[in-house]
Amino acid sequence: MGTTQLETVPEPKYWHLKTVLSEALDSEFAVGEILPNERELAARFGVARATLRQALEQLELEGRLQRRRGVGTTVAPPRVGVDVGPAQGGAQGWPGAPGDVWHTEYGEEAEPPAPVARLLGVGEGTAVHAVFRSRTSGGQPVATEVVYVPAGSVPELPEAPGEAAEGAEGAARGRAVLRELHRLDLDGQDRSVELGSARADDARRLDRLPGAPVLVVTTRYIAGGRTAAVGIATFRADTCRLTFADSGAVPALVG
Repeated sequence: MGTTQLETVPEPKYWHLKTVLSEALDSEFAVGEILPNERELAARFGVARATLRQALEQLELEGRLQRRRGVGTTVAPPRVGVDVGPAQGGAQGWPGAPGDVWHTEYGEEAEPPAPVARLLGVGEGTAVHAVFRSRTSGGQPVATEVVYVPAGSVPELPEAPGEAAEGAEGAARGRAVLRELHRLDLDGQDRSVELGSARADDARRLDRLPGAPVLVVTTRYIAGGRTAAVGIATFRADTCRLTFADSGAVPALVG
């Protein structure tokens, strides 16, 4: 990379530096290549490391860079187009229906976050069924999801064990919850999306650093005129480009 004079540029230094770095990524670096360390980059461009970090963070947010544990900052591949629009017709709109690209990891009983509890119409502190799912592309994790289902939506399902079982038993439990949902006639779905930061658990499951940019998609499943389930899906913002079919909006539940 060459140097550039930033002192006389009227826009913020980090923003101009981001533009210069972006051009360099296109012309000098290959996908997956590791960038020089912050000290070298800051010296080369004559900026403070804080300014450099702002530019790198913006490029990561835009999906041009990835921070990888034990590796460093690398050039990101093009974003994967992910269709998150609702499926059309009957039970196929429920999570876990045939053709669903999500993998069910396990199910347990858990207290949902307060905004989810309000959408479900259950009191705070009330345990509901929680089904943990994941989604991959090219063998890499791109999204994680929790589907919250109140007992009233799946009355035929027996209570879950007190502790989570993340093996075969837990996966079977999660699939059983979703199968019971399919007994209901789905009226429709509402979706919303919001930019957020990866929490520790989501970061671990997505192989990201805590605080990495993510896209949080909230889906409300409606049956019998009420909310039958709520799904909170967290997508890697650096690798995913979300596409939607026509749907309504619900409050995005990013803390």
